[in-house]
Amino acid sequence: MRNFQILFLSVLIIPFAEIYLLIQVGGVIGAFPTILLVVFTAVLGAWLLRQQGFATFQRFQEGLARGEIPAYEMVEGPIILVGGALLLTPGFITDIIGFACLIPQLRRKIAQYVIEHYLVQAGGHFQQSKATENNVLEGEFHKED
Repeated sequence: MRNFQILFLSVLIIPFAEIYLLIQVGGVIGAFPTILLVVFTAVLGAWLLRQQGFATFQRFQEGLARGEIPAYEMVEGPIILVGGALLLTPGFITDIIGFACLIPQLRRKIAQYVIEHYLVQAGGHFQQSKATENNVLEGEFHKED
């Protein structure tokens, strides 16, 4: 429940912070340059999303062709998607987080953290949910006519 509360507070707080920052930046550089800056980051974000998405998909296919499990690419895909969505959202805070998701070195570190802390146990085995472990029935069956 704690993760839901953090997400809920973020959804409430970030738009207010974005509006405040847009007003402050608009007061310093003017309204029209601020609008151009927001549109520029959206266009740049769409271009980076396309470029990084295709590069990750190509590495994904190459890994499959070599017979490897492309674990990093499978985790990087949603990170790229979130980064692109944040860059298309008007505001500077979301743009900073979005650019961080689309920079390959930072994205790789985020993917490594997710894989190590949420997907792989200390022994190097993928985690299975407890519900799956408890619902497994072992046995034999014989087909009778």
